[in-house]
Amino acid sequence: MTVCAPQSTPETTPRRAPMDSRRPAFTIAADGSYAAWLALSRATGGWFPERWTLDGPEPYAVPLPGTQPEEPDSEVLPLTDGRVLIRRRVAERYALSLLYPTGPGTGELPLGAIECPYLSLLPPAPDGLSAYALVHGERTTTLWRVYGSPAGPELLARVPGRCSGGAWLDRPGRLLALDRELDGLTKAVVVDLGRGGETTPLLQIAETSNDRLVLADPDSGLLLVRSDAPGEERLGWGVLGSARPVRFPECLRQPGAAVTPFAVQPGQTLTPEACSVAFRVDRESGTSVGVWRPAERQLRQFPGPLGWVAGAGLWTADGELRLPYATPHVPCGLARLRLPDPEGGEGSGIGGSLGEMTENGGSSAPRPVPLQQAPLRQAPQPHARVR
Repeated sequence: MTVCAPQSTPETTPRRAPMDSRRPAFTIAADGSYAAWLALSRATGGWFPERWTLDGPEPYAVPLPGTQPEEPDSEVLPLTDGRVLIRRRVAERYALSLLYPTGPGTGELPLGAIECPYLSLLPPAPDGLSAYALVHGERTTTLWRVYGSPAGPELLARVPGRCSGGAWLDRPGRLLALDRELDGLTKAVVVDLGRGGETTPLLQIAETSNDRLVLADPDSGLLLVRSDAPGEERLGWGVLGSARPVRFPECLRQPGAAVTPFAVQPGQTLTPEACSVAFRVDRESGTSVGVWRPAERQLRQFPGPLGWVAGAGLWTADGELRLPYATPHVPCGLARLRLPDPEGGEGSGIGGSLGEMTENGGSSAPRPVPLQQAPLRQAPQPHARVR
């Protein structure tokens, strides 16, 4: 089945939406059980989907090749039942299928196709068994459920503007945050799937600032944002529904480096300040891993494992950071970093060393409250209290 994506305005010269650089090509399932990416075959030089199992005593990879190599711009998304959804571009449409291992081969279940200028998969849904995507138009973005509906791809909402990113704000998978570019500004908004796709503001730090949501933790409500409200683009943090302003820690401002959060510790209900956050830190000299907690005033940095899939990883609820890596000798590895519990208190440190890196192979949802930073509505002075 092929569905034509409707657009409220004509698309004269469709633009191909840019790839979202905040999400790695290595995607981890909602519960951390599986991961998937496009691997490069040494024998043929072509790309093929590969599924990693991460929740066992040792990780292992299962190749899921098709009858021909994949295009490098295909996208894959692992489900918690072990199947992998793949999005392929075929002429003027995007075909969707489920891949799964069948003994020595690969099984494939076609899900349908959407005819549109560009379609991108969203991060894994919290239930682990649904998949969503954005169809990008010039003036309107449509939200689709591409797996999980009985009748194939389902149009859920139309959002004015060009949307990118994507972060789930709750465990039921009702509230989805998107970065929307409209009238020359980018602001994070919330699409409420329980209200027919109703869209409301999430971030409004300053009237003329660009405010993007980078990462969200549904358990604690911790939000990592990127905004130019302080006068330059900075990383900040806030709490969903809190009346406190967004704060921009000085330690996350690393001259000469691009700092990008990629994983936040789950299960920290009502304790956002204690959540550990992992960062990818890119410098000309190389890429390292950063670890930070909102209650602290320092970004701890250390080298990632050899062959780290940079920008990919996950936290466990008890504070273990797991980083996937692949080398010629270990094609599927998982480095584990155990961090001590936080000592608590404003500005407290992690305490002790970072530890040793080890390697082995339907109800009413809470409505988001816009995060505000009143002091930044005017140009901040050098001595302004922005931290």
